[in-house]
This record gives sequence, structure tokens and C-alpha cells, in this order.
Amino acid sequence: MTDEFDDIHIESSLPRSWEEEHTFNDVLYDWMQRAPWLGLSALAHAVLFGVLYAIPWDLLYPEPATSIQASIEQTPEELFEDPPPEEPEEIEEEEIEEEPVLKDAEISDHNETEDMEETDSSEGDPDFLADSPFDDKAFNDIIGIGGGAGGKFGNRFGGRRNLKAAGGSGTQQALKDGLEWLRHHQSQDGSWDTDEFMVNCGKIGSTICADPGEPLHDVGMTGLALLAFLGDGHTTKSGQYKNVVSAGVKWLKDQQDPDLGLLGEKIGQAFLYNHAIGTLAMCEAYYFSKSPLIKRTAQDAVNFITRARNPYGAWRYDYPPIGDNDTSVTGWMVFALKSAEEAGLQVDPEAFVGSLSWLDEVTDTANGRVGYDSVGSPSSRVPRQNDHYPPEKGEAMTAVGLLCRFFLGQDPDEDKIMEKHAELMRETLPEWNPDDFGCDMYYWYYGSYAMYQMGGKKFWDPWNKAMKVAVVDSQRRDGDEKGSWDPVGPWGFAGGRVYSTALMTLCLEVYFRYAKVLGAR
Repeated sequence: MTDEFDDIHIESSLPRSWEEEHTFNDVLYDWMQRAPWLGLSALAHAVLFGVLYAIPWDLLYPEPATSIQASIEQTPEELFEDPPPEEPEEIEEEEIEEEPVLKDAEISDHNETEDMEETDSSEGDPDFLADSPFDDKAFNDIIGIGGGAGGKFGNRFGGRRNLKAAGGSGTQQALKDGLEWLRHHQSQDGSWDTDEFMVNCGKIGSTICADPGEPLHDVGMTGLALLAFLGDGHTTKSGQYKNVVSAGVKWLKDQQDPDLGLLGEKIGQAFLYNHAIGTLAMCEAYYFSKSPLIKRTAQDAVNFITRARNPYGAWRYDYPPIGDNDTSVTGWMVFALKSAEEAGLQVDPEAFVGSLSWLDEVTDTANGRVGYDSVGSPSSRVPRQNDHYPPEKGEAMTAVGLLCRFFLGQDPDEDKIMEKHAELMRETLPEWNPDDFGCDMYYWYYGSYAMYQMGGKKFWDPWNKAMKVAVVDSQRRDGDEKGSWDPVGPWGFAGGRVYSTALMTLCLEVYFRYAKVLGAR
């Protein structure tokens, strides 16, 4: 008992831990003993935080996907919203088939540009040439009707043009006025109404425009007008006239037969002309926007062209084809397919083989004349007995053939027939002669781009000099018709004032619209 008591007494007499005196050396020795375990603990916490940081929490809790419809509604000023670049795989054909119907309310009013401050020259999209995959190709193809200087799509951005070097001095104001007339006469639905465009008069002058065309050509005339704006550098996304272009593209898209892919209706003989021109505009618009909404329309339109071609041949008026070919329709089809090819759409390469074969078949090798539907034959607008339509005067089919040969890969240094084509055209230069139906704008349009490709003092210089006088001097400068051209040529009765103004505006873009396919000559 005593021993136990003594033990208790001795223990109780010892100082407790908080009562002990600790020297600095004692504390230091104690921390040194614990240091390895503290280091291991810190390392373990660091590893744990690293693991937590590396976990892809966004995959475990994804944000709801935004539909194409919602994207368009959030940015009403853009008609065609591009898909996010990091998620292109989400846009599939199956989804596009269910694409939403774009409503008029979802488009910014294309007439907003009416309030824009006037400028000395229109300027389009400065990114038109950015990252172009075509500049590395020796053979630069066509979208629209080609020719021009610098790059696959030429110098469409106004600030980079060298009109003096290209021979286009003195054309700037005429080009601007042409685009302004087209803008002011676009309908509210985005189209250019061939026979009723005059309901939009009163925005330039106090008069009412004359010269309507035929109502069956709204698709073709809307396509031509769009090509004029696209050629000056205006897209669905950028440029002074982006709202004009967006509204026009949407209207064309809405005209497509969902089963056939045909733009417009299968009425009359000219529906394939209209379809080809509309396809041309859709393919060019798609190239610069890459919008899936435009892509589907453009590809379906191209597929229709493929089905309309005669096996081993070319095109004419019929769908399904019945074996007839002609150079005029074939020219438009070649350019539409070349446009589609360069835009990355699916194109049957045999169509180009058949087209070149047809051109060879109808070319008179003795004089270089390209025929309309047989060797060296005149076009459909020649004087005939009891024919009330005015005749074509020029070498329209020869111009079509020459331009097609360029963009089908032929070189005049190797294919001498091309020089014979150009020599015929040099003998029939543009001349404004409305009293004798001498204003063949269809010929001037093709001829300007074809002769620009030929180049040089022998061909381009005399053509350009004559073309500038014929086109610039004949432009209307009065009333509401200011900026337009009277449709006094052989096809004016069909396309009316919209047709003549769009074609002549495109003529004035030859200096910068597209690259020379074979380089400077």
C-alpha cells in the first residue's frame, strides 16, 4: 500500500507536458523528427489536387447543345450562322434534312443599307482571299463567269484593286451606280422580280423604270444580281451589301424543289438556264460562308444538273435529257459545276469530259467559230422568217466556247483553236447600237471574260477599249433608271432591265473578279 502510494505521489509530482520547460534545441529536435511525415503529407495533398484538376468535369456535366435554329435566333443580323469550328462533326446530313425553316423575321432587313453613308467606292469582305486553297493551283477554275487579277477569286476587296494596271480606269463610278440600282430594286422577299421590279422605284429618282422582262425568269435574274454583288466582295457575312446578299440567297433557297433539287419550276424552255445561274450563285455564296444551310441547297442543285446531262454529252432544255445538246446551256452548266467543285461539293468529273467533247464537236476548225447546236451553226437568235425576236450580232457561242476551254484546262499556246476563237471575236467588238439590235450584252459578258483570259495587246486591249465605251457611256444617268442599262439587246425582252443591269455590272468587274487561270500573258 505504501509502495502504491509512493508511486502515485512520485508520478503526480512530475511536471505535466504543458508545464515542462522546452528549450529551442528541444523544439528544433522535435520538428526534425516530424519533418519526413509532414513532407509526405504535403506531397500526397499535392497529388490529390492534381488528380482532381485533371478530371474533365465538362464531360461529366455537359452543357445543353444549341440547335441551329437557336443560333440563328440569337443573331438575327446573320442569315446563315456558321457551325462552331471546334464541333464540325455535329453537323451531319441527317440533321440538315431536319433543318429549320428560316422565317422572314429571322433576317435583318436588307433595306437597312439604304441608310448607309455614301462612299466613293463599294468595298466587300476583306477576308475574301484569306486562306484560299486555290492560289497554289496552276489551273484556277471559275465561279460565275471568270477572269480577273490576283488570287483565285481576284481582288474583290476594293482597297486592293489595281484597276489602272488591269485596264479598268474610269469604271468605278459606273460599277457603284449599277450595284446601287440593283439594291434599290430588290423586292422585300429578297428576289429580283423580272417583270415587276418597278414597284420598288422611287428610291433613286422620281420616275418609274421601264422595260420589264418575262415573269418566268425570277430565279435566273436573282442569281445574276447576286453574282454581281458577290463579285464586288459582298457575302452573307461581310460587305456593305451583306443584307442584300443574305436576303437573295434565302429567297433562292426557298425556291428549291425538295425532291428534285430544281431551283424554281419546270416551266418553259428556259428553266435549265435559270437553274444553272441560280446554282452558280448558291455555290459561290456557299464557298465564302461554309454554312450547312447553303451547302445542302447547293449540293442538291448540283445533283440536279448531273441528272440533266445527256450521257456522254452535254445539256439542252429537257429534264430528263432526251439527247439534245447546245452550247449556250452547256456553258452555264460548266461554270456552275466548276463553282461547285472549287467549293468542295461533289461533282461528276465526267461532266467536264462530255462538255469538252461537245465543244470540239461543234467547232469549225477552219475559222474557229463555235456552233450553237451543230458545227459552226448560228445561235438561236438569228434572223429567221416570221421571227419577231431580234437577232444576235456577234460571236456569242464562240465566246462561250473560248471561256469554257480556259476553265476546262486548255491553253491557247497548245490548243491553237483558242486563238482562232479570239480572232473571230476581235473582228466583232462591242458597240452600242440599239437601233440595229447591236447591243448583244450576252456576247459582251462572255467575251469580256474570255478575252481578258487571252490578254495582251492583240486581244484584250482592243476588246477592253471597245467594251468600256459601249458599257460605261450607255449607262443611264437620269431618274430612277440611274445606274441601269436599257435592255435593248436580243435577249432584253426576256430578262428586262434587271438582266441588262446585272450583266453589264458583271462586265465592269472583269478587272478584279477572278484570277487569270493561266497567269499573266
